[in-house]
Amino acid sequence: MKPESLLHVSPVFSELLNAIPHGIAFLDTNLCIVVMNRFLEVMTGYGNAEARGVYSEFILRSNLGNKNQMCREVLESGESVSKDGNIINRQRKKIPVHFTLSCLHDEQGQAAGFIIVLEDMSVLKSVESKHQGLAQETGILGHSPQMAKVFELMSVLARTDAAVLITGETGTGKDMIAEALHESSQRARQPFIKVNCGALPEALLESELFGHVKGAFTGAVTETVGMFRLAHKGTIFLTEIGDLSLPLQVKLLSVLDDQEFFPVGGSKKVKVDVRIIAATHCSLRQEVQQGHFREDLFYRLNVLHLHMPPLREREGDIRLLLDHFLRQFSGKLGRGITSFTRKAMDVLSHYHYPGNVRELRNIAEYSANICQGKKVGTKDLPQYLFQSSEVSPRPAAISAPPLVSAREEVQPMTKMAGGWTAIEKEMMVDALRKTGGNRSKAADLLGWGRTTLWRKLKKYEMA
Repeated sequence: MKPESLLHVSPVFSELLNAIPHGIAFLDTNLCIVVMNRFLEVMTGYGNAEARGVYSEFILRSNLGNKNQMCREVLESGESVSKDGNIINRQRKKIPVHFTLSCLHDEQGQAAGFIIVLEDMSVLKSVESKHQGLAQETGILGHSPQMAKVFELMSVLARTDAAVLITGETGTGKDMIAEALHESSQRARQPFIKVNCGALPEALLESELFGHVKGAFTGAVTETVGMFRLAHKGTIFLTEIGDLSLPLQVKLLSVLDDQEFFPVGGSKKVKVDVRIIAATHCSLRQEVQQGHFREDLFYRLNVLHLHMPPLREREGDIRLLLDHFLRQFSGKLGRGITSFTRKAMDVLSHYHYPGNVRELRNIAEYSANICQGKKVGTKDLPQYLFQSSEVSPRPAAISAPPLVSAREEVQPMTKMAGGWTAIEKEMMVDALRKTGGNRSKAADLLGWGRTTLWRKLKKYEMA
């Protein structure tokens, strides 16, 4: 359809155009406005009748650069151009917009005009401004409604000294959230100590947490203070808390209640003042029901609760994070890579990211290293993204438990058949099959560390 024919389109098409919640304008080959929808009329302050036939620069006054140059770029590449910028409306009000320019073709495939889509970013900018201090300080990116809720809750949790339980799938950024809570709290000047409860055997982990006295066991030639004493007056972050053994759970519960403990082999109690932040990717309620986790410890840890949404549920954040990490790695490598092609972005936007932000970051790093041009194309993406089992319609959304709970039950992390355990098993089997049983490559594919994969294989008796 030629742009000129849009002057005589049916009322149905006009209604459809006006129903789209973005500003839309059709331009002829001279970049004059042929028609624009009601949303753009409101944005610019110009009516459709008075704008028709006027050079677009006079109606869409912006800082987006020379539209002639952008149109030539669109014609040469055959792909849309997107930019963030501002337009000045008739009332001289500045409106932040996301601008997309695409080419229109006639029945013979010849360029017949252009379509401009302007997304009003005012509300988004307002939300970002509200949380920009926290986001910039922590380095946690996200402008989705889900992440806006997380930022809002973080500002509340940082002002308390109660225990916090952070839940979320692997790779969602639980570690960054924990450290950000510490850095925003009154304990910020004191130590932040992180302990991975699934990385060490029980005997070593007990000594790591609580320290030991000289001669407590073979090889204990000196006294060790342990992580709890190192975190005195600060925060101790217990990640993968669901992997803590039952005997250590008892000792941890005692520390939470009394703020004191016996070092391994010691007879004198040590008193500490620490804030506990714990994290897990699994449902602790389910672990309690299966007898793997103490119910009293669960309630003691779950005083305050923050759930990190999986990346597939964070509306609009995939593109934001991809662009951010691409710029980051492109800069480090001294490359001039600007963006992803439309086809590459289509692949990336339909991928379900089982490894969440960690996996997305790895994909961006891979692409920045492989790409030899200005834009990352499909040939520059990891090949596993193109396998049918990986690029597929996104799975049913995981139901997140309430962001805050006071001694409330954590809901199961999924309502899918078989739960998260079944999904995780299937992911591991699929990854191992694709890598021919190579665990290191399978762990990379999943966005996990090799020890994490080994621990999960052992946990599910798949080793």
